[in-house]
This record gives sequence, structure tokens and C-alpha cells, in this order.
Amino acid sequence: MSAEQGLSPQRGSPMTEATRDVRLIGRHLFYEQLSFWLNPIGAFFSVGFSVVFLTLLAIAGGTSKITFLGGVPLIEYYVAGFCAYGVMSVCFSNLAITLVIRRENRQLMRLRLSPLPTWILVVATALNMAIISAVDIIVLLLVGALAFHVALPAQPLALILVVLIGVACFSMMGVAASTAIPNQESAGPVVSLVFFVLVFLSGLYFPLAPGSGLLQISNWFPVRHMITAVFATFSNQPGIGAFPWQDILVMVIWAAISAVVAIRRFRWEPRRR
Repeated sequence: MSAEQGLSPQRGSPMTEATRDVRLIGRHLFYEQLSFWLNPIGAFFSVGFSVVFLTLLAIAGGTSKITFLGGVPLIEYYVAGFCAYGVMSVCFSNLAITLVIRRENRQLMRLRLSPLPTWILVVATALNMAIISAVDIIVLLLVGALAFHVALPAQPLALILVVLIGVACFSMMGVAASTAIPNQESAGPVVSLVFFVLVFLSGLYFPLAPGSGLLQISNWFPVRHMITAVFATFSNQPGIGAFPWQDILVMVIWAAISAVVAIRRFRWEPRRR
């Protein structure tokens, strides 16, 4: 055997299999992205909803400041909050509804029967959620900086970590939630009701004062911790750490619980009516 033959990857070697897996992930990710962006109305509302609400709340809030957070401008809180909202909306709401629709129209069953390994489908779907979330965050940061003069996050590495944990947490929650929804007709109303109630209770539209009843309730849910974790990466205020480990821990716990539920209850085939 020549030196070149000895160094080149052989068929079935780990290098060849890894290359094949990467290509499969990239191919499925491409089709997931294509499916998302070829639905312009859905893409607009997925990305643009946060921008519209941020703009409305920023105009209503004006130059207000949050006194119990050391005088942080309210608009900074809203930019951080809607960055968190974008991740949660895409990874929880959109994913849960999409999975139910694909399950009921037998698309998931066809994917299951295809040669595509299940883990590649999961990785490609997670990467798709991460890319859409990143686009949403970039748009919000640009709008905040250019339109409302909000400084970019003081701790960008912390923001990246929080977003990745958030994508994992709320994607798992989206998969778990899809297992409890019986049909595609009820997917939108059920997911939207649960999500918007949690968002409202968690202080997205108004900061929650320390010791308030809503704060004590919302601290049990990852929505609140996602908002405060993203906000922590923006602020250099005393008492707010760059890496919000407590918030991250809560999201990791919810991700683990949701993963167990998803694994035990996930169905590829439509439910019997």
C-alpha cells in the first residue's frame, strides 16, 4: 500500500462517516431553512413581531428608567427582553406547532421511514431554530442601536451562551408540548395561549419589582429566567453578573425535564381520531 493510499480516508472510515453525516445535516438544514424563508408571511411574523412590539413599547415608554434596577433605561430592558422573546417564540411556539402539523399530515412518519438517521433530523432542526433565533436577535440589536441608541450587549460571549442554552431549553419544551396537542387545528390556539400567558407573567411588557407576587410565580418558569439572563448580558449594573448562572441552571433543569417527556411521549405517526 502506498503512502497516499494509507493516508487517504477509506470507505467506512470514521472520517468518511463524519463527512457524510455533516453533509446530511447540511442538506436537511438547507431544506428546513428553505421551508421557513419560502413562507414570507410566516417568516415576517416570526422575526418581525418582536421588532413591531419593541418599537411600540419603546415609543410608549419614552425615556423612562427602571428605578429599582439602578436607573436602567426602560428601552434597554425591552431590547433585551424581546431578544429573549425571539428565541422563545421560535424554539417553543413555532417548533411545537410545526411538529404537530408535520405529525398529523404524516410528514414525520415519512421522515422516520426514510434512510435519514433520527439524530441528524434532530440536530438539523435544532440548528434551524438557532439560525432563525440569531437572525431575530441581530435585527433587534440593530433596531435598538440605530433607532433607540441602545448599546450593544456588554458581555457578548455571555449572550451567546445564554442564547444557546435558551435554544436547547425551549426547543425541548416545544417538542414536549407537541406531544400533548391532539391535532393541528388546536396547535396554534393551545401553544399561543400557554406561551403568551407565561410571557405576560414573566415581565416581558413591564419589569417586575423585587418581592412582587408575579415575580415569585414567574421564577418557577424558564421564560422569566431567559429574560433576566439576556438582560444581564446587556447591563453592567451592580449586583447583576455577566454570566447569570442561576438563570442558566433553571433553564437547564427545564430542558432536562422536557427532554424526558419528549423521549417518552413523542409520536411519529398521527394520532387516532
